[in-house]
Order: sequence, then structure tokens, then C-alpha cells
Amino acid sequence: MEDQQKLQQILSQLEVYKSQTELYQQQIDAVQASLGEIKVLESTLDDISDKDTIETLVPLGAGSFINAEIKNENKVIMSLGSGVAVSKTFDEAKETTARQKKELEDTLDKLFKDLQQITDIVAQLSPQAEQLMQKLQSQSAGQMN
Repeated sequence: MEDQQKLQQILSQLEVYKSQTELYQQQIDAVQASLGEIKVLESTLDDISDKDTIETLVPLGAGSFINAEIKNENKVIMSLGSGVAVSKTFDEAKETTARQKKELEDTLDKLFKDLQQITDIVAQLSPQAEQLMQKLQSQSAGQMN
């Protein structure tokens, strides 16, 4: 019966690690999406910072747009979160964006490292569970004969 309990314990651990893996993957996806937005912002700031005016499409709603011209006043309104926004120069916006990008990349690296640790643990536990299952199956088959 000891092997059966040990198997149940390993299977429970594997289930917990599976749930953790899914949570980490969701967090990784969210950070990667944010990183993608930051990269688009970086590119856009680079593209428009040296132009006097910019032509763009402004959404009106229901998939409709209007052509518009934006006058470059060397100011960008950036969200700080929680509904708070501040006006920054293009250079300040680029610095803020670079800092946010670095923080997201560091977070992503940590998430991948943590996910790898969980994967390593699962790789150790899975063979143990398989061995116990085979042992219990052979014991059970031996008792039937």
C-alpha cells in the first residue's frame, strides 16, 4: 500500500505543477503581448519624432476611419496606469519606453527560468510515477495468478 500512496502523492504533485505551468504560460503570453506593444511604440516614436506633421487614420467607430494630420509638438501623452497620464517629450518617452522594455524583458527571462525549473521537476517525477505504476501493475497481476 506504501507504493500506492507514493504514486498518489507524485500524481498530485504533477497535477499542481501542471497548473503552475499553465499559469506561467499565461503570464509569459501577457508579458510577450506587452513587449510587442512596447516595440510598436518604440518604432512609432522613431518614425514620427523628426517629422513636422504626420498623416494618419483616426478611428471613428464601427470600423470607420477618417484621414487626419497630426502636428508634431514634440509631446507624447503617456499612461502611467490607474487612469493617470503625463506629457513627455519624445526623448523622455523613448527613455521611458526603453526602461519599460528592459523591465518586461527581465520579467520574461525570470518567467522562462521559473518555468524551466518546473519542467525539470516534472521530468524527474514522471519516470518515478511510471515506475511505480508498472510495479503496482505487476504486483496486481502477480496476485491474480
